[in-house]
Amino acid sequence: METREAAERFVRVWERAWAAHDVDALLRLYAEECVHRSMPFRRPHRGRAELADYLRWSFARERVTDVRFSPPVVGPDGVAVAEFRVLVEEAGVPSTLAGCVFVRFDGAGLAVATRDYWHTADGHEEPAGDLFFL
Repeated sequence: METREAAERFVRVWERAWAAHDVDALLRLYAEECVHRSMPFRRPHRGRAELADYLRWSFARERVTDVRFSPPVVGPDGVAVAEFRVLVEEAGVPSTLAGCVFVRFDGAGLAVATRDYWHTADGHEEPAGDLFFL
């Protein structure tokens, strides 16, 4: 699978599945031995099982009201990046999560390595400037 096709599928599924907390749909995007870093200094989640545990833990506390991903920017060697913005509520308190995900895909179009960089803000708001860089 071409990187662009894999990246477009990745952001499309993440946008829908994050909103629905559909862990199974998300796991189908990843290679069995994937490595996911949810933050640069956290220990990585290795393999689909660890990723599933992390996603379930992360989704357990949030109620999502809106998820948006930018179109992916595709680079060489199976790498792509996309921005995201998510409006959530935790214990009835609204917040906004905004960041980006870097993904390396294998030849079958599965994510073998991902790294997220993100920040949160109180309340529901759009990031400063355009919603997405593109």
